[in-house]
Amino acid sequence: MRLNGMVHRHLRSQPPDPLRVHLGPGQNNYLDGWLNVDANFITARTDIWADLREKLPFRDATVDAFYSHHVIEHLPDSLLPFHFGELFRCLRSGGAIRMGGPNGDSAIRKFVEGDAAWFSDFPDPHASLGGRFANFLLCRGEHLTILTESYLRELLRAAGFVGDVRVRLPRETGQPERFDSALLATEETPEATPHTLIIEAVKPG
Repeated sequence: MRLNGMVHRHLRSQPPDPLRVHLGPGQNNYLDGWLNVDANFITARTDIWADLREKLPFRDATVDAFYSHHVIEHLPDSLLPFHFGELFRCLRSGGAIRMGGPNGDSAIRKFVEGDAAWFSDFPDPHASLGGRFANFLLCRGEHLTILTESYLRELLRAAGFVGDVRVRLPRETGQPERFDSALLATEETPEATPHTLIIEAVKPG
């Protein structure tokens, strides 16, 4: 995967503008009109096979938009600063990212309130609040970090996103020309206490 990413980054011509990249589509979330990048070419529908833990397979300042939905929580916490730096490197000035993952702020609030019904029994059928809380945050060890608004803002700021950074509800965007209604329709329905924390940021320039 590392070699394949290097080939795309250095040797292959870049797709025509605007280059919009979807990170981690899996099998069921392939986006038409986007360049879909995934690490598993067997179980995922992908345009580029590349490991998101490595350098992204794009040249500096060539990507107009990144979309990453329920992906970054599966990356090792220690690699998130590097990954956010790669997003910043690849984006052109004025380019945008939209990323989302399990909402740690909402989960902690609902845990303190004792609201077990807010949590699901996936991936394990727990009835207790604590078991469901662990399901949400850890997902049987698949989740490697806890996402909160303050943590995402810290990572974005450290990477260079020092201007327009906004938390959004599912299906809400400040960049409709990039994240259109067809893409947003794939996200869950907005709710008062969202299960997914979504943040948008624009690269200054």
